[in-house]
Amino acid sequence: MNQPVREPGPGLTHGLRFAFGTLSVLRVRVERWDRPTAGRAMLCAPLVGLVLGGLAAGAGALAAWRGGGLLGAVTAVSVLAALTRGLHLDGLADVADGLGSGKPAEDALRIMKQSDIGPFGVLTLVLVLLAQTAALAGQFEVSVWRGTLAALTAAVTARCALAWGCLRSVPAARPGGLGAMVAGTVSPIGALSVTAVPVLVLVGTSDPLLPTAVVVGVGCAWLLLRRCVRRFDGITGDVLGAMAETAATAALVVLAVG
Repeated sequence: MNQPVREPGPGLTHGLRFAFGTLSVLRVRVERWDRPTAGRAMLCAPLVGLVLGGLAAGAGALAAWRGGGLLGAVTAVSVLAALTRGLHLDGLADVADGLGSGKPAEDALRIMKQSDIGPFGVLTLVLVLLAQTAALAGQFEVSVWRGTLAALTAAVTARCALAWGCLRSVPAARPGGLGAMVAGTVSPIGALSVTAVPVLVLVGTSDPLLPTAVVVGVGCAWLLLRRCVRRFDGITGDVLGAMAETAATAALVVLAVG
């Protein structure tokens, strides 16, 4: 049975290293690879989103300033994907193939572990990337600052969702991999706290859509988590990646339609 982790506890630096080392391309030496450190890393994940989102949003803002909103959106989405090695997008495609296969949990997990991408995965990737780009382009068209803030909000929201996928009540779908390392390592209070911080910060912007986008994004990721736990009997690293992309897309859509 998964052992819970007390947050934040000692070793926060190791948690930060773990978070940046596994969730980004930034060169960080991970000195500890254990479940307590993994739990702290999931609580630090929004900080990874803040850094990576800031870099992607900055690049997008520069492109939008010189070439228009669409170019800014494409740049921001591309830079963020590059900074994560496409990790979350790969997870989204694998989960789409697993859910779309209609096969029992064991067979679906085997499909998800294969290196190739099936038709469900390709279709899902195309639609999600189109939705993110279109929604973000509209924000950059409003203003460069608005697009920058939207890209940053989406990146942080995506990483807030990871903590909810690692709640103590959520088991791992299989014994190996990143999913098994982080499953069951975060308390409900910890997950709620890391989500509440960006919400409260964004409330200070006097734009009600921004905190709403975070809440809706995390909520959509939670719905996907419930579906995956019922379907696969737990989480994998792919499920966490799919949750991140779902949260980011939902947040951007809220900002776009709002």
